Amino acid sequence: MLQYKGYTGRVEFDDEARLFHGEVIDLRDVVTFQGTSVEELEGAFRDSVDDYLEFCEERGEEPDKPFSGRFMLRLSPHLHREVYTRARQEGKSLNQWISERLEQAG
Repeated sequence: MLQYKGYTGRVEFDDEARLFHGEVIDLRDVVTFQGTSVEELEGAFRDSVDDYLEFCEERGEEPDKPFSGRFMLRLSPHLHREVYTRARQEGKSLNQWISERLEQAG
């Protein structure tokens, strides 16, 4: 993973084209980059993020920010009750309990 200005780039290698290609993964917009070497790829990633930020500024739009930490989750009523009950049994908030379980899974 590449990091720049709080944005994350994911990279894959295309063995047929002999090319690295990547995408900035924490945006709703599609921002891609490519290169034939690690140095070229890193530069292209930084350039793509900078271009994205400049494009948003020129249009007067607010760029997507890396994730805020807020996450909407829909559950069946039965599962919601089960999870809430487990959290209460452990003396934790629902948010804290779910967050801990997600961290353990990661």
